[in-house]
Amino acid sequence: MTATSRDIVEQVLRAGRELDIERFVGLMAPDGYIEWPYRPPGVPGRVRGRAEIRRHLTATAEGFIRIAEHRNMVVHETTDPEAIIVEYEAHGTVVATGAAFEQTVIAVFRVRDGQVLSYRDYINPLPLLDALASVTGV
Repeated sequence: MTATSRDIVEQVLRAGRELDIERFVGLMAPDGYIEWPYRPPGVPGRVRGRAEIRRHLTATAEGFIRIAEHRNMVVHETTDPEAIIVEYEAHGTVVATGAAFEQTVIAVFRVRDGQVLSYRDYINPLPLLDALASVTGV
């Protein structure tokens, strides 16, 4: 049975949460990208291509925030079979302090032939800024 766009998106989110970088990268199209339109300073606006995505994920894996689970996930399938919109809450901890971390996310994916062409991650940057301040004291 062929995986649907929804299946692929759910696999990408699970791989990201479980820090399964190779699985995540394998689900991306060779020239696919991840984009963060709203992000705190220091976070790139976009990483493109499997090699760049692998480098970024490897550099950030378990470094600052560790996501333990996604809650209240709602997946919106659209009239365009390639477009999937996901709303969820990411719950985890700030690695350096052990403090709880919660993040509201809306992500827009474009999937074709079982690969993610684009993943636009509309995170709320405020929890990240608060977590960073708790670590740096700034």
